Amino acid sequence: MTHEEAKRRIDKLKPLIEKYNEEYHVNDAPSVPDSEYDRLKAELIQLEEEYPDLKTDDSPTQRVGGPPLDSFQKVRHAQAMLSLDNAFDEASLRDFDRRVRDGIGDSFSYVAELKIDGLAVSLLYENGRFVRGATRGDGTTGEDITENLKTIHAIPLRLKEPVTIEVRGEAYMPKASFKALNEVREEEGGALFANPRNAAAGSLRQLDPKIAAKRNLSIFVYSVGQFDGTLDSHSETLDYLDTLGFKTNPERQRCETVEEAMAYVQYWSARRADLPYEIDGIVFKVDRLFQQEELGFTAKSPRWAIAYKFPAEEVVTQLHEVELNIGRTGVVTPTAILEPVQVAGTTVQRASLHNEDLIHEKDIRVGDYVIIKKAGDIIPEVVASLPERRTGEEEVFQMPKQCPECDSELIRIEGEVALRCVNPQCPAQLREALIHFVSRNAMNIDGLGEKIIVQLFTHGLIQDVSDLYQLKYDQLIQLERMGEKSTNNLLASIDASKGNSLEKLLFGLGIRFIGAKAARTLAERFHSMDHLRKASKEELLDVDEIGEKMADAIVQYFEQPEVSALLERLEQAGVNMSYTGPIREEAANEESPFYGKTVVLTGKLERFTRGELKDIIEQAGGKVTGSVSKKTDLVIAGEEAGSKRTKAEELGIDIWSEADLSPYI
Repeated sequence: MTHEEAKRRIDKLKPLIEKYNEEYHVNDAPSVPDSEYDRLKAELIQLEEEYPDLKTDDSPTQRVGGPPLDSFQKVRHAQAMLSLDNAFDEASLRDFDRRVRDGIGDSFSYVAELKIDGLAVSLLYENGRFVRGATRGDGTTGEDITENLKTIHAIPLRLKEPVTIEVRGEAYMPKASFKALNEVREEEGGALFANPRNAAAGSLRQLDPKIAAKRNLSIFVYSVGQFDGTLDSHSETLDYLDTLGFKTNPERQRCETVEEAMAYVQYWSARRADLPYEIDGIVFKVDRLFQQEELGFTAKSPRWAIAYKFPAEEVVTQLHEVELNIGRTGVVTPTAILEPVQVAGTTVQRASLHNEDLIHEKDIRVGDYVIIKKAGDIIPEVVASLPERRTGEEEVFQMPKQCPECDSELIRIEGEVALRCVNPQCPAQLREALIHFVSRNAMNIDGLGEKIIVQLFTHGLIQDVSDLYQLKYDQLIQLERMGEKSTNNLLASIDASKGNSLEKLLFGLGIRFIGAKAARTLAERFHSMDHLRKASKEELLDVDEIGEKMADAIVQYFEQPEVSALLERLEQAGVNMSYTGPIREEAANEESPFYGKTVVLTGKLERFTRGELKDIIEQAGGKVTGSVSKKTDLVIAGEEAGSKRTKAEELGIDIWSEADLSPYI
């Protein structure tokens, strides 16, 4: 890149980064994910390093954050609240470790902490009383949000010692609070928050503290700003904050080497979805405070700390085309075909666009640069478009009027946003119904994957689920990648599925609104397919968890003549039509050690899958949750149980091994 090309690129990057910076730090309404902001800023830093004469005082690389809002009183921090440098992979973490060792030698350790995805705040106490709370702002000047912070119950209004101290922490919205908030906003017709971080920031920057009080926020305190006392290390500081009555994150660990640091990263990268709050990385800090002083600061960040950021769950890429898919219920789902991009550690080429209304509401066009989001195992979705990157060649998407599979007219049922193909013989719906029927939570026919289903359907060997039980060796052996062993195994798996309990068949039939749990409830209540088919709407509504829509769907399903014919063919093929699972008996439940108890499962189990053990506990009247708290009654720990077992030990909660289950299961 020439000097002139670099100047043009820098001139384009600076206003774009400032725009994103203002959206994030000032308006709490970022239009791009953090990963895109980080990428653009890293590009600008690199260009300014290569061409130092192009670096100016007003460059976004020369500041920590954005200015505060005028609607709040400004607060100048006695000590700057600097941001941390980022590491995005093992190589950059090792580079940081090397710089630390070059500065202070090899005799030191790190404290590793979860990086909470929230809003950084400063809390000032005078003689043990909370007197002021402020946002980080631009690192030097923040905003006074004292009254809003007082609504957070995790923030003590009076400390356990009458000390004068300023502490820093991360205010956040727990996942449960975020879900509840968005449900209320949806009911009221309001705009939904994109993520808990935005929701927390928006809550704390409300002028009316009553609004913040309704949001159920929390906080983790992680450092001390001003303090006249003597502390020798960061770990000692956190312990001292605990004694004062602050909430610190217990999921912290000492790391002596970079290998131990990476092991901590990998551990939490795999388990972050189990936490009741969002994290976006791990923070590593040199523990001893005198060593922190030796290493010092750059203009923007400390040299003794770094934030290792997890692979992006939101990224920017280009949408090339929109593909339409027909589901087993006839719903037409538009899918974005994308320029391949890494999201949360995996390559993504396709993402959901949900429905036509959302495409137009978000103004997503073919050719747009778009934001892709993926959290945990959730299917990637297109969150938003970036209109400022348009060239004029983008095309507005229009949904067709006919089904792309069978050419039937697409209709929109009153009260629904999705378009549907209502042709019951639509090939796409028949294929998807077959794929659902053989899936793990349904009939669980091992070896009968989507590709084989498509081959069987294309060759005319199957038309509906009953045809699966008529398949012969000579038919299967002709298919691609089907040898003698795999053919025999598949036939054995099909035959074994005939003995499944009723709930598996019910779920596999794909009755609208009936998921795996509802199918289990219905099977337990009615015991046989024949009894369920004869049940009236009123009888169905008497069943716990069965609502109006579900009852209507069940009655309408069994009223169809083709359904009666299908069930008759399945029964003739030898498919079981009765419930063969354990019967719930209230008296037995009350005698169970799980009755009325809250149970957490952790570690590697040998005798059961998590799902099987969860079902057993719930049948006995217990409740299985994902995290350990004071409300937890029992933890069942398998091999390699980690932080959940440790927390249970700290809280004095009973811990059982699988062997302890033997008298009861």
